[in-house]
Amino acid sequence: MKVDVLDLEGKPTEKIELPKVFEEPIREDLVKRAVSASQSKRRQPYSPDPMAGKRTSAHYHGKRRFRYSMMNREMARLPRLHNKTVPFLTMRARFVPQAVGGRRAHPPLVERVWEQKINKNENRKAIRSALAATAVKELVVKRGHRVQSMKEFPIVVNDKVQELNKTKDVIKFLVKIGLEKELDRIAERKIRAGKGKTRSRKYKIKVGPLFVVTNDNGIDKAVKNISGCDVCKVEKLSAEALAPGASIGRLAIFTKSSLEKL
Repeated sequence: MKVDVLDLEGKPTEKIELPKVFEEPIREDLVKRAVSASQSKRRQPYSPDPMAGKRTSAHYHGKRRFRYSMMNREMARLPRLHNKTVPFLTMRARFVPQAVGGRRAHPPLVERVWEQKINKNENRKAIRSALAATAVKELVVKRGHRVQSMKEFPIVVNDKVQELNKTKDVIKFLVKIGLEKELDRIAERKIRAGKGKTRSRKYKIKVGPLFVVTNDNGIDKAVKNISGCDVCKVEKLSAEALAPGASIGRLAIFTKSSLEKL
């Protein structure tokens, strides 16, 4: 299959044959596994203090024929506080999970390994599958990108795009190739529901186009200021970059040299 190569003005200059990787069968299940494995490597271990709820003088009063014994008193035999000056704290249960201020029953352990493993060949196949999905218009539209006016996928552009080093030039270029509505979409911000608002992630950022390049001659710095847009070198492509959140069909803009390298 052949696609047009666009210049900085958005006009086709030549046609190029797409590499065979775009004919790969789309395996959404593999992409999901690869993205999940990639995200798991960033998971931070967490755990409560191992001594939480155990710093107490409470102990078990189960001895028979003893002054403070709980035997034959219709009383739960739990570790309890004793010799307290405050009456209502005397014989209060502590330490056990069901007691107020007690330890946690089954806390998450900091030793837990969160990282998920995936075979190299499976990961490579997932990347090829996610690449193939970028060439299917139905999947790109289904993902939410506003590209109804575009005719050919993936979008292939001249290598001169790599030399753009100003954000206004990149925006101008995206408008000329017909992605004006897409820019409007990613500019919208919605306030997150729930407690995430108070945890430094108040706004939900929409995912925009991905620029796949061979050399970064300034485009990374220029694209960084456009919300939701990313730049990735062709040799560093991952399933997560091509399918954020394991949702296939991301809008990708390839340079001519990156397609040849694929």
